[in-house]
Amino acid sequence: MITTVNTAVSLPKNSNQALGIGEFAVNFMSGSIGKPAQEVLDRTALFFTDAVLCGLSAVAVKTNAPTVLRTEALEFPTENGATIFGSTQMVSPEKAILANCAAVREWDSNGTNFGYNPELGHTAGEFGHNDFYGVPIAAAQVMGLDGAAALRGMVLLDEIRGRLAEVFSLKTYKIDHVVHGAIASAAVYGAMCGATAEQIEAAIGMSVAHYVPWRAIRAGKQLSDSKGSSAAISTEVAVVSMKRAMRGFMGPRDIFRNPESVFRYFEQTCGDSPFDLNLSHSGCDFAVMGMHFKIGLYEHQSAGALQGLLNLIQEHPEIASNPKQIADIKITAYEPAFGIIGDPAKRDPKTRQSADHSMVYIVSTMLRKASEIIKTSGIDFFTNSNDDVWKQIMLTPYDFDIDAINNETTRSIMKTIFFEHGGETYDAKYPDGIPTSVHIVMKDGSSFDSGFIMYPSGHARNTSCDLEDILQAKFAMHGKIAMDNPEDLIGTCSSVGELSVDGVQNIWNIEIADRPIYKD
Repeated sequence: MITTVNTAVSLPKNSNQALGIGEFAVNFMSGSIGKPAQEVLDRTALFFTDAVLCGLSAVAVKTNAPTVLRTEALEFPTENGATIFGSTQMVSPEKAILANCAAVREWDSNGTNFGYNPELGHTAGEFGHNDFYGVPIAAAQVMGLDGAAALRGMVLLDEIRGRLAEVFSLKTYKIDHVVHGAIASAAVYGAMCGATAEQIEAAIGMSVAHYVPWRAIRAGKQLSDSKGSSAAISTEVAVVSMKRAMRGFMGPRDIFRNPESVFRYFEQTCGDSPFDLNLSHSGCDFAVMGMHFKIGLYEHQSAGALQGLLNLIQEHPEIASNPKQIADIKITAYEPAFGIIGDPAKRDPKTRQSADHSMVYIVSTMLRKASEIIKTSGIDFFTNSNDDVWKQIMLTPYDFDIDAINNETTRSIMKTIFFEHGGETYDAKYPDGIPTSVHIVMKDGSSFDSGFIMYPSGHARNTSCDLEDILQAKFAMHGKIAMDNPEDLIGTCSSVGELSVDGVQNIWNIEIADRPIYKD
């Protein structure tokens, strides 16, 4: 039985939740239910802007996977299709989505979520990222819809994948988190393109039954293009499944209660799905409101350590004035941070995709940048506010290129870092926050401790930073890599909900700068 209340729909574990997601998506996109608060729309547009600027900068410097997949997309021209960044050529929508989604995810610098909803007891803590906005944009282009419809589709997509992340931890079973995004992508694309709830159910069934990526794509000493393109590839096949279902193909039904699917295979029940699912349609309690921004380029599990380091440098700038005087740095954090970015294989990264998942590299690079700022701007720079310091010290793509990875100062700092698991004291506070502490001992014996960091700048529950002000600096940083004058595009993305049909059709009709090839 599907239950509707004033602001949400409940899909209990003893119901056909795949069909329920389809019905919810169709009703939400038709406007028969749902009135998201303005703050929800504004925050979604902010995540969208963040995603686009991250993607465009990756395209401009010709990173490998986006370049390959953009070339692939242009090999599939079609009259009634969608466009890729920087082009007016209509291509098959699933290929446009593939190319744009891969570009957005390439830097691993845009939004993230940790699947945490304690009010409902839904605290599975699955990861996820705001990578999938290319789906509603492409659907709007195919169907001739305006920006308000596209933005509504973005809210819906984040709601479905965000709520799934709260109730089922794919990573626990070594399945990649993009499965939740693929399910949401199928539902949103179908609902925006006129599919029935039954067709959406079939597409979700196909996506889960045929295309489940393992976390093997993220394992190994040095990571490959598959890591950054996982969301894009899974979304491509989800949209193909949706198009196939709309032509009449019947995928497996009731996939969440299917005993042989990924959900019940790993969490066996007596016939029910392993979880209840709640989907908001009105008000301000949407999943997107609990999602987090990255203040620059880094694996989000390191955000607590970066905030702790920044706090210490502001209080004791002598830490950064001469890094050679540091005896050791101890970072204490929780699982899964310790397992993911504390992996001993990541102590000596050789590529950007490994460096941005290395706690010792990320922290050492920020400390190296702080030292350089002191040399150019003086030690008093760090008496500025948290926001002003973040805007200057944020990590950029060029802090992870081959020259930066081999920087002698960074490498020497890395040797001083010891990363330890904090045990239950830390683990119990994740995914509510990013529980981390940083302890620095200097060679003269002085020591400095950050204390317990829970909600660093960019975290949804941080209340101390001026997030939008910091993000404008981030947008400008990525924007200037991508374009000579990014201000107009930043404004367009920030107000995506106000675009006309023609505005959506031409949203990627922009000139991306021809920058030198990124060396990673």
